[in-house]
Amino acid sequence: MNKTDEMIKYEKETGKQAIWRGVVTKDFKKFQKGEKIYHKEKERINILISEETKQRWLQFINENEITTISKLIRESVDSYIDIKPKLLRIQRFEESFHNLKEKLSSIKGFSQILIGDYKNELNWDVLLKIKEIYDQSLNLEKILYNILNDKKDTDLECDLLIVDDDVSTIILLSDFFRRKGIICKEISNGLEALEFLKNSNPKLVLLDILLPDTSGYEICKTIKSDKKFRDVPIFYITAVPESEVKEKMKDTKADGYYLKPFDMSKFNELLNYF
Repeated sequence: MNKTDEMIKYEKETGKQAIWRGVVTKDFKKFQKGEKIYHKEKERINILISEETKQRWLQFINENEITTISKLIRESVDSYIDIKPKLLRIQRFEESFHNLKEKLSSIKGFSQILIGDYKNELNWDVLLKIKEIYDQSLNLEKILYNILNDKKDTDLECDLLIVDDDVSTIILLSDFFRRKGIICKEISNGLEALEFLKNSNPKLVLLDILLPDTSGYEICKTIKSDKKFRDVPIFYITAVPESEVKEKMKDTKADGYYLKPFDMSKFNELLNYF
């Protein structure tokens, strides 16, 4: 069979054969009807998917103004190729982050040991410096988490707000709750705690009564008077005599109290709030 001018034109434009083994090809017939013909540089790829997957893809197509499943697949592959280098960079950062986190954990651990075991032997200035090292390791850890999750520090919400000026108490409680997967924020005075609450919404507050700048009773009353925090549970953590704490409970609208030295097992009662 001799090739016509139209066949020659078809083969030149598409790179495909108009005649195969003496028979006119189906693609050439489609070409004659004006249908779209894929060029030689394009390759058809078949994939097998379940009916459930197919229906999910079709639903996505309908909801997002995509014309065909083929277009969905092409755009998905292109998007993945574009984002893959970013994913690799994130993965490398995560590896570096975890290596650094191990070092931070060691710093925090040694700081806790020094404060917990030698707080009565260390000079107060030295104790404060160790506490500062501990706090800075927490801040650095938080910054790394924020970078990893692409969040600003001000957007980070805490589950538990601990307000106490005693270094050993803060370390003891924050370590206990963090081990339960609870995000903690530690603050050493009442006014700073009130300022922090302007941009945060904790699920529970542990509040010391004897603070350096004001009474925990007044802080509790202020928090409970705010509609935003009216239902947030507040528990006193204190060495004040139990009789005094009980007397103040109704007036300050606190939800409970824990007396120092703590029985740490009792704090498990609070886990239901998170």
